[in-house]
Order: sequence, then structure tokens, then C-alpha cells
Amino acid sequence: MLILSNIHKTYEGKPLLKGISLEVGEGETICLLGPSGGGKTTLLRIIAGLENAEDGEVSWNRKDISSVPPHKRNFGLIFQDYALFPHLNVFDNVAFGLKMQKLGRDEIHQRVIKSLQQVDLLGFETRRVTDLSGGEQQRVALARALAPRPHLLLFDEPLGALDRKLREYLLAELRSILQESGVPAIYVTHDQEEAFTLADRVLLLHNGEIVQRGTPAEVYAHPHSGWVAEFLGAGNVVQGKILMDDLVETFFGTVKMPVEERQAEGTLSAPLRVQASVTLLIRPQDVRIGDLSSPLRGTVKDIIFQQDRYKVVLKGGFYFYLSDPVNVGEEIGLKIKMGKIQRLAE
Repeated sequence: MLILSNIHKTYEGKPLLKGISLEVGEGETICLLGPSGGGKTTLLRIIAGLENAEDGEVSWNRKDISSVPPHKRNFGLIFQDYALFPHLNVFDNVAFGLKMQKLGRDEIHQRVIKSLQQVDLLGFETRRVTDLSGGEQQRVALARALAPRPHLLLFDEPLGALDRKLREYLLAELRSILQESGVPAIYVTHDQEEAFTLADRVLLLHNGEIVQRGTPAEVYAHPHSGWVAEFLGAGNVVQGKILMDDLVETFFGTVKMPVEERQAEGTLSAPLRVQASVTLLIRPQDVRIGDLSSPLRGTVKDIIFQQDRYKVVLKGGFYFYLSDPVNVGEEIGLKIKMGKIQRLAE
């Protein structure tokens, strides 16, 4: 098991990682999810031993490995740019790390063939890697990481350079490979679709801190803050002011405070105060068109076709979906399932 305890790191005199702690269990895949520049890759490099933390501890099976050099940690790394050797064929690329371990010829051959079989590249042994597609090169990189039988796999945005269709295909393949191999993994990405497809647990990294962790379903269903909800594309994050009678004033009209807030005073914070600000999450699937007599109204700013539906964006950014389009510039009434509104932390 990998355990990180209170990892700190600065960059150009500014905090980059602020006390990161996490665990990766046996056979578990976790995804570090967050925007670019948030410290995800730096954290991965600290785990790999390519960078040193300024404070904190990295341990494997309860032994501190903070001072152990990268080649002795037996962690496999897979990068976006593949990092293959262009002058070597597929077999020799996969065998490279095994030769560095000074394994016997038969053992190397056996492991290379098994690794290529795992990534569905048997028969590619003599091909030059420069003649392969991007997806095939990434699978060679994965085979090379699997061949030494690593304790842990580390992925740094490995599919970022691939087109959408190929990325979706390789995500499914990677999920299957990780499940079958049983090797624990940490996968770094800014793409929630990748994280939700692969992860047993998702850890959201923002401003150098893990702001939420849980299964993909838990994180999506119950975002802790407005930032998390917006980053995940969970729905409309709406600012409002609390009025009398448990009502919240927003830019498009007045809605009711979520039921759990009215029933359990101070669920997320101090008791509710009139005129206090509040952050709400209104999911687009809980919004329908009403008539113009509705107290909730907006003006259509844009209509975006999305395969089997239309995304309707109102002035102010509020959005929802319809099966049939409306007209840009049209004023419409809204019907919202009040019981589905969620209150978020500020």
C-alpha cells in the first residue's frame, strides 16, 4: 500500500502542494483530477522519486521510501509523450527495463511476450515504434511499464494527445488491463470522463489541496463546493440571498431553500440568516419550461445542438436541456424541481 502523509512543495516561492495525504490500496485505481497547473504532475513525480517533497513522507508497505531512488521503487511510469526509444523496435522497447535489471534472456522474452499480450500487441515485436499509431505507441509504453511487474503504475495524462474516439477505446482497454493485472495505479488527468471511467476513487486537487475524495458516483452526486460542482459540470452553480420563509433570491427569480437545510438547521454551516449569501446547485435535468406567468424566467442567449437534445443557455449562464429548440432572444418561464436543489459550501 502507498501512503502519502502531509506532502508539501513550493514552486517559485509559492505553495504548490499544501499537506497532501492519501492512500492507495491493493489493486485500487485512484485518479487525481484537477485543472492544469494545480500540482498533480508534481505530486506524481514526488511519488515516483523524480522530485523531493519539502515536507512529508512517502511510504510503501509502511516503509518510508522518500530517500529511495526512482529505479529502486519499482513504480511504472506512463507519460503523454510515450517516451519510447525511436531507434528500438517494439520488443526492445518493452525489454529495456528488464535488461537494466540484468534478467536472463528467457525471462526477458517471457515477460515481454506476456506484456504485449496484455495490451493486445502480439505480433508487433519487430515493428519500429516510429511506424506505429499514437494509440499503439501508448500501448507499447504501457507494456514496457507492466513488464518489470511494478508495485504501482503512475499515469501522467497518458491519453491527452489522442483523438476522442481513440481515447475512448483506450480508456476501456486500460480499465480492463488494470482490473486483470491487479496492479494499483494513480492516474493524473484534468478530464472528468477519464477519471470517472477508470477510478475506484477520485481525488479532486485544487490550489494545492485535495478538496474532495470519494467514488465517482459519490463525488458527482454530492459535490462539496461550488468549485467542485462547476469543475465536474454537475449543473448550474447559482449564487443567491436568503429571504424570509426559507426562500432564496437569485438572478432569475426566487427558489426555495433545499429541504434538508430547512429541516436541519445549520447542516453545512451556522443557522440560516436572512440576507446571508448561499450557493446552490441546480442540475439541468431538473429544469423544464414553464409559462411566462412563472416567477422564474430568463431570456434565451444560445441554443446548442448536442446529438439527441438541445442545450438552452439563458443570459446569465443558466442552462438546461430540451428535446426541441426554442428561439434565441425568446423570454421563457422555468419550472424547477425544488426538492432536487442542493446547497453547496461557499
